[in-house]
Amino acid sequence: MLSPAARPFAMVIVAACAGTTALLGALLGHGAHTDLVDTAVDSRVRAGLAGHLKLLELLARLGDLPAVAGITAILVAACLVRRRYRGAALVALSVPAAAVITERLLKPLVGRTALGFLSFPSGHATVTFALATGVTVLLSGTPGVPRAVRLAATVIAFAIASAVAAAMIALGFHYFTDAVAGAAVGAGTVLAVALVIDLALRAWRRSGRRAPPAVGAEGRPGQASAEGGAVRQASAP
Repeated sequence: MLSPAARPFAMVIVAACAGTTALLGALLGHGAHTDLVDTAVDSRVRAGLAGHLKLLELLARLGDLPAVAGITAILVAACLVRRRYRGAALVALSVPAAAVITERLLKPLVGRTALGFLSFPSGHATVTFALATGVTVLLSGTPGVPRAVRLAATVIAFAIASAVAAAMIALGFHYFTDAVAGAAVGAGTVLAVALVIDLALRAWRRSGRRAPPAVGAEGRPGQASAEGGAVRQASAP
């Protein structure tokens, strides 16, 4: 899934995502309070997007379960058609895993609320950034795709994810730091799953190389030696 040169960089990103989420959760948990960053950023986002309610609602739907499930299914199907089974496994495993980590683990654990709902991390930011990261990883390993196309698709995917996160802030469902943590969980989970798939594949290949040779291969040298001895005996005076 990841090139050898990209794996150390991916490990750094995963560690940074985990550290950012843990730090923000420890500082902002168990309450509806905000910090100075949230106060400054949220007010600007809401002021800048005021008056665009329909657009905000449309963007928010992109992070809802039906849309995320549909996009995930399309990506998995595309990978299966191209026989990219590791890519299909990456998307099928990482996007639901990121959602479960956010909704079932971190939100109840941190307990931060907005509008009476658990808000940290943002579930919409989690799944949309997971999809954007998954698309980036899939494109990086697709042969024949021009670099400009890969770059454009990556920029568009992360721009849409950022727009969804901003829409949730403007609608009041999340704070800015909720979106940051959601993006970290989504991107970090996808990269972590990609690393695990690569490590599992490398271990499987190594175990295959250490397998003993087939019985038939072992029998041929002995058989050849026996035949050679018989020829030498027949030709001896």
